[in-house]
Amino acid sequence: MEGSGKDKRKERKEPKQRMAQLEQMNEALEAALKAAEAANQAKSIFLSNMSHDIRTPMNAIMGMASIGLAHIDEKARVQDCLQKIQTASAHLMSLVNDVLDMSRIDSGRLSLNEEVFSLADLVHDIAVIVRPQAEQKSQELQIDIGCIREEYLMGDPLRLRQIMVNIIGNAVKYTLDEGKILVWFDQRPLEETGAFGQESDRVWLDFICEDNGVGMSQEFLERIFVPFERVNNSTISKIEGTGLGMAIVKNLVERMGGQIHVESQEGEGSKFHVELPISIAKKGKRERNLPLGQSVLVVESNKDRASQVIAYLKAGGLVPVHVESGLKAVTWLTEEQYEGHMPCGMLLGQELADMPVLELAGHVRQLAGSGFPILLVSEEDWAKIEYPAARAGINAFVPCPLFKSRLLETLSDLVNGDGEAENTGEASNMDYSGRHVLLVEDNELNQEIALEMLSVTGVQVEVAENGAQALEQFEKSPIGYFDVIFMDIQMPIMNGYEASKAIRGLSRADAESVWIVAMTANAFVEDIRLSREAGMNDHCSKPVDPKRLQEILRSRLG
Repeated sequence: MEGSGKDKRKERKEPKQRMAQLEQMNEALEAALKAAEAANQAKSIFLSNMSHDIRTPMNAIMGMASIGLAHIDEKARVQDCLQKIQTASAHLMSLVNDVLDMSRIDSGRLSLNEEVFSLADLVHDIAVIVRPQAEQKSQELQIDIGCIREEYLMGDPLRLRQIMVNIIGNAVKYTLDEGKILVWFDQRPLEETGAFGQESDRVWLDFICEDNGVGMSQEFLERIFVPFERVNNSTISKIEGTGLGMAIVKNLVERMGGQIHVESQEGEGSKFHVELPISIAKKGKRERNLPLGQSVLVVESNKDRASQVIAYLKAGGLVPVHVESGLKAVTWLTEEQYEGHMPCGMLLGQELADMPVLELAGHVRQLAGSGFPILLVSEEDWAKIEYPAARAGINAFVPCPLFKSRLLETLSDLVNGDGEAENTGEASNMDYSGRHVLLVEDNELNQEIALEMLSVTGVQVEVAENGAQALEQFEKSPIGYFDVIFMDIQMPIMNGYEASKAIRGLSRADAESVWIVAMTANAFVEDIRLSREAGMNDHCSKPVDPKRLQEILRSRLG
């Protein structure tokens, strides 16, 4: 009897347990259903937004092309149309890239590169990209740096730039005209308790972007990193985008082992703080040949900028002499010239108390002669002031925010007379008429574009329509005939990877040394890795940037 009582109690418990399990399963199914419905709704909104956002630049491209054709004899009108087509094309490409990046993240196929890069180059590249956007809205964009002790780092500069440009771009987008955006870069030890650089070969890279824009509600802050979410619908607010940017940013930051924090209030603005652990590069620093102990004249009215320049010069073993006005600069130089104690150069700042910067440069050039180095340190867009600056006698330019390595390396090049054209950004006249390039491209329109871009350099170009033809032409050419091979990847008969491997495998003296560049629409990090594994030396993604093409030729052909 006792056993049967236990069995009955057990039977009564089992239905209760089964009921509890069923309730848990139902709750899980309901949660999954709600999540699926929310995801479907978000994707429907995304598709609606994308339809609008893709059609907007496409309409601009098609419309401007029609207008240009209708006014083909009016040079100014056609030029305006082409510039607008270029702008719309760049926007369309960014939309496509966001969608493809998110797809790769979801499928787990997004990989990170690991290479040596200069933090100074990264910050300046970011400034070049975002500053024109802010200027269009008359916004004040201030980019500053804190304590940067390690400028050469190891990581993926392309993805780092993507993170930062995305965040700053959003700040510009959601900040009203004449608003203010502050960007800050800083470094600190990876181990807070340890001395800088002693306990670890990595550092924390801090990136902060703060604006006084429209801000976000607390409700939206909880969804900001959810794919396809946006503060406003583009069809209502006219603010375009995929709603994928912040999701991509968060995924990239987490893949790098970092963290991202957001603070925001509606109507008051937003603040993004990204913390990333970055490895310090053991190689990358350039050797400097500075005239230790010699004086350098620093002409700058901004006290903070002057203090920064003076500290950097002292760290380089130089003796800075600071004046705040052009008149004092000319007086001091005149006295030093009379006594035979001229400084090794002059660093000219962005602000002077009594005269325009370029006017002072002209006076100093007449006083000191053509051989005296004059270096401009400024936040100005060099492309806009290059011509008048060169005419005034400026030898070189260093952009702000100011990094110590960039300042000292440029000054070293100037003092030693071997870096003027590079640092002013003035492109040398490229004439490679005696050099030979093999262009491997199966698409006739892409062939035409590449041939036109290469024609300005004078280089002699031969064309192959697939990898098999490229291999045959290379085999038949004299040793050392081709200096560079631009190789497409997706081609019939033999693709670019196969052709590169086949060329590298030939038993001729230049098979290993010929420079092979992937020129392809396969533009992701894993694509770059595959091209390197196939024996290619460099990578140029489509749509091809003419400056990138010329940079490759310049680096290879000199």
